Amino acid sequence: MARPGQHAPAWISGGSSGIGLEVARQLAAKGRPVVLIARNAERLAVAAGSLRRDVPGAGVDCIACDVTDHAAVMAAVAEAFAARGAPGIVVASAGLAEPGRFLDQEIGSHHAQLSVNYTGTLNLLHAAAPLMRDAGGGQMALISSGAAFFGIYGYGAYAPSKFAVRALAEVLRVELAPHDISVTLCYPPDTDTPQLAAESLTKPEATKIISEGGGLWQPGDVARLTIRGMERGRFAVTPGWQMTALYWIAPLIWPIMRWHQGRVVRKVGAEK
Repeated sequence: MARPGQHAPAWISGGSSGIGLEVARQLAAKGRPVVLIARNAERLAVAAGSLRRDVPGAGVDCIACDVTDHAAVMAAVAEAFAARGAPGIVVASAGLAEPGRFLDQEIGSHHAQLSVNYTGTLNLLHAAAPLMRDAGGGQMALISSGAAFFGIYGYGAYAPSKFAVRALAEVLRVELAPHDISVTLCYPPDTDTPQLAAESLTKPEATKIISEGGGLWQPGDVARLTIRGMERGRFAVTPGWQMTALYWIAPLIWPIMRWHQGRVVRKVGAEK
């Protein structure tokens, strides 16, 4: 069976803002219909309006759905399939980041971040994969984080969820290849999105200092690299030299990173 062409739709969770919306915008500009999936119907409508203004004639559908709810995801997938058929691309971009010190953070925050970042990704891809297989293949992209390379102070809830996304991508890369479904995993550094703005409200000072080494990226640039990675069949997309270096040498520099973080935490503590 032939692999779906550019007219097969792209399904994008977290599609109402940030990286997900920019992926949708750029794919729509390439002539691909897009299905935006996110929790808030009003934000979805605004996002769809911006896409139609920027890309005249773009095919845009919106489905309000909480990706942490498996039944809701199955219903959304059925709706998307009925409207435009099997997806050629699925991008799992829905995410939540609430930094905080482990001893201070409520258990509910841990559960929420794992539910959105990992379970939400799992729910969407698990529902979409059989449809892609039966249609002849396609491309999947998962959005992880630079926090998936090593433990970072203040990310006791967030980092494990992104480690899990990384592990899922590693498995899917192997298992789905025989079905002509490629898997791309993106490791964005700090990206100028509404999520980052919300994240800054609870981010400890030490965490800000530690994470700022990757610079501040624009969502359009991360989206462009992710799409290019999918088009080229690349597994890992690492925006910036810092993320690229971490991808290749993270295990070798773990002791250095632990020392650096300890130094930052002691310095910040001494200043208070």
